[in-house]
Amino acid sequence: MTDRATEELEIRSFEGEAAEWDDFVATSDHGTFCHLIGWREVMADALGHESLLYTAQDRDGTIVGALPLVRVKSRIFGDYLVSMPFLNYGGPIGSPAAQSRLAEHAVEAAKRLGVDLVELRTRHPVETDLSLSERKITVLLDLPPDEEVLWKEVFPAKLRSQIRRPIKENMEGRFGLDQVEAFYSVFTRNMRDLGTPVLPLSFFERIASVLAERAVFGAVYWREQPVAAAAGFIWRDEFEMTWASSLREHNRMAPNMLLYWTFMQQMIARGLKVFNFGRCSPDSGTHRFKRQWGGNDAQLSWAQWSPSGVSATPSPDRPIFRAATAAWSRLPLGLANRIGPFLSRNIP
Repeated sequence: MTDRATEELEIRSFEGEAAEWDDFVATSDHGTFCHLIGWREVMADALGHESLLYTAQDRDGTIVGALPLVRVKSRIFGDYLVSMPFLNYGGPIGSPAAQSRLAEHAVEAAKRLGVDLVELRTRHPVETDLSLSERKITVLLDLPPDEEVLWKEVFPAKLRSQIRRPIKENMEGRFGLDQVEAFYSVFTRNMRDLGTPVLPLSFFERIASVLAERAVFGAVYWREQPVAAAAGFIWRDEFEMTWASSLREHNRMAPNMLLYWTFMQQMIARGLKVFNFGRCSPDSGTHRFKRQWGGNDAQLSWAQWSPSGVSATPSPDRPIFRAATAAWSRLPLGLANRIGPFLSRNIP
């Protein structure tokens, strides 16, 4: 898609100060925590992936658009250019013309690099001729200023009863960047049980270090052991729960219900207005779990281009991976945790 407005824009590789990039992200209507420049450091240090940062500038040299891209390349899974991998957003932001031009430039970069697929993940529509994937959605819950309103007026009786169950078992939630290891101990076991390679601990440690002002880690403990845990990000008046897990052997006590409730309590106490449950596949079990809290669906429309018809990055949901998923879930935990990080870093 080209017009006079887009033709007058110049796309440049960003070489300025980090604060300049983040200031633009913070003031852009569609900026998210996924756009922050700190991810460049996280992706490089923890996963070994190269980031390409582009800006759209007008005739005066003013930045009017931005797009971070990360190349995820492996012989096993393929070669992808994604904004942003392992996350749900990160596509082009700025003026409508800048977004269109940046999307075009992403395709130009993909052609130059010879990748299998470029995927621009957004929560807002971008004017582009690229195809759209609507394979993922999220669920958004409005948070009242008082948790009692949420408890009494939004949650049905059955949901409240499920939350009370772990409370009666004397489970408790703990929050802070010091909960990274507790989070990871639950996350690794849950991912193995799901048959999915786990991201390396260093990925979450770098997040806690580089994105400390935005990242939130929390865990539910029972008898001083973490049995459910989650990590997510605060951006403006919204919190997104990006990763959440609980241990299957404790399902009877429903620690995951207390996990979500304590996170909501935390965000209400911080004055936030929206609880974002993170992405899921429509009509999946995960989707139904998230909908029970009273939120509404929000479509994630991701713009794509592929020279060979590739329609998605690798996913355990795809039939081709189902046999591997079943086999992975039976691996000893130690072995899965040694091998998993080498595979997962290439599954964006």
